[in-house]
Amino acid sequence: MTRTPGTRIMGTLWEGLRLARHKLSADPDAAPRPVAIPAGWEEEAGQALAALVPGEGPASLPRAAEAWIGRAMTRGQKAGLFDARGAIHLAEGLRAMLLARRGAPGAEVWRGQSQEARYVLNLPAFLEPDGGFDLEGYQEAVALGVRFLDALSGGKATRLRLGFADLAGLLAALGLSYASEEARAVAAGISALTRGAADGESTRIAARLGAREPVALLWPAPPDATAIPGLAVAAQFALDLAAASPGLRHQQILALDAADAAEALLGAETAGIFPAAGATRVVETDTGAVELPTRAAMAAARLDPDRVGAILAPVSESARRALTDAVMPFLHVAPPAPVAVAGPPRPHVERPAARGLLAHPRAAGGTFHAVVGGHRIAMRTAEDADGRLREIAFTLAKEGSAYRSLMDAFAQAVSIGLQRGAPLDAFADAFAYTRFGPAGQVDGDPAITRATSVLDWAFRRLALEYLGREDLPQPTEADCAPDALSTPAQQAPLLPLDLPMLAPADTTKRRAPRAALH
Repeated sequence: MTRTPGTRIMGTLWEGLRLARHKLSADPDAAPRPVAIPAGWEEEAGQALAALVPGEGPASLPRAAEAWIGRAMTRGQKAGLFDARGAIHLAEGLRAMLLARRGAPGAEVWRGQSQEARYVLNLPAFLEPDGGFDLEGYQEAVALGVRFLDALSGGKATRLRLGFADLAGLLAALGLSYASEEARAVAAGISALTRGAADGESTRIAARLGAREPVALLWPAPPDATAIPGLAVAAQFALDLAAASPGLRHQQILALDAADAAEALLGAETAGIFPAAGATRVVETDTGAVELPTRAAMAAARLDPDRVGAILAPVSESARRALTDAVMPFLHVAPPAPVAVAGPPRPHVERPAARGLLAHPRAAGGTFHAVVGGHRIAMRTAEDADGRLREIAFTLAKEGSAYRSLMDAFAQAVSIGLQRGAPLDAFADAFAYTRFGPAGQVDGDPAITRATSVLDWAFRRLALEYLGREDLPQPTEADCAPDALSTPAQQAPLLPLDLPMLAPADTTKRRAPRAALH
C-alpha cells in the first residue's frame, strides 16, 4: 500500500486530507482498480468505494462524493430550497458526516440515479469515547439527511428514504444482548428519536415552502427509560415538537432498507435492525485468510470481555420479531426481511466438488457471486453446525427497491421453510428454470453457464453445492430468450412442496370454471 497527500479542494473539509491509495476490486471476478480513501480507513472501505463508483477507472472518495453533493446543491438552489450560503452549509455538513463515517447516501446516489435515493446513518459512529451517545449530533445528522434527500429531488419528492444501520453494533457496544428487553428499549428509543427529528425537519421545510401533509395527532409512546442516558427524554421531546407544528412537507421519511456497499463504506456491519452476524469475520492478508473479531465483538469486549459470547449469541426468530415490533410504530415503512450488509466479498476458500463436479469458489461465510444476464448477483447462505443449509439472502446490484424487497421477502420465506424442515430438494425442483429477467449468460460460476432467471441460477447453484445434484442441465439459449415459452411442467404452480392429490371427481369440478373462461 502506498500513501500520498490528499486531494486538495480549497475551502472545504477535503483540503489537506491525507489519502491512502490501494488497488482493489469490488468483486473477485473484476480487475482491481485504483481507489483513494482517507488514511486509516480499512481496505474493506476501499472495496466498498470500488463497488459504489461506476466504471473501472480510478475512484477517489472526495471526487466521487463531490459529484452527488454537487447535484443536490444545484437542484436545491434551483428549486429555491436554500440560497448559496445554505448550500455551502449543507455541503460541508455532508462532507463531515462522510469523513466521520456517520452517514452516506445509498449506492443509487453514488451511481448518479435519483430514483429510490436513500441516506443511511451508522449508529455506532455516534458513540462517544466515554460510552455515551451523541444525541444532539444524531438529531442534526437526521435533519441533514432529510435536507439532502429533499434537495436531491429538487423539492419534489413527498416520500424520502432515511434510515439507520448497525443497531446490533450499537447494542454490542452497550453490552446488551439483542434478545433482551433493554435492547428493545434502546431500539424503540432510537427509532422514536429518528422519527421525531426527521418529522421535525420536515415541518421546518414546510414552514418555508408550504405543508403538504398533516401531522400525526397520536404518537406511540417511546420507552420511559433506556440504557442510553437522555435518549428517552430526547425522543419524547422530538416527537412532541414535531406534533405541535401545523403540517409536514413529506408523507414518508423513515425507512429501513436492505444494505448495499454504502453501509460497508461507513464500517457498518449489519443493515437496519438485523442482529449481529457473529463474533468473527474472515479477512485476507498477505499470508492468507485469517479470522478476526468483528467490530461488534471488539466493542463488546471493551465493556466486558467475558460476555462477548453471550452478547453476540445467535438470535431466535421470536427475538427478531419482538425487536421489530418495538421499532415498527415509529417507522413510515415496514422494514424488509433482514439481510446482512452487502459489502465487499470476503476471501474465497476452495470447497471440494461434489461427485466430480467443477468446484465453485465459495466465500467464507457462504457468499456466492455471479453475473446473470449482465446483472451482478450475490447470494449469501448460512448453515447449521452440521453444514446443512438454513438461510439464504440476495443482493442485486442493478434492481429497483421494489424488486429487491420482493427478493428479500422470497429469501426470508425460503429460509423459514428450511429452518422448519422443508427439504432443499423440493425448493430446487420448484424454482430451477423459472423464467423472468434478468436471464441469459452467467459469468463467475464455472458450473452454470446460462440461467433463465436469478432464481434458476440460485437454486441450481444450491443444488450443486449442498445436494451434489447433476440432474439439472444447462438451459438452451432459446430457453433464456425473453419470449421463451414455458414447458407444461413449468406452467404448474411454483410451490416448494407437492400438493395433495385430488380425487377425479373433485378435479373435474375444479377445472370446469377455468374451462368456461376460455
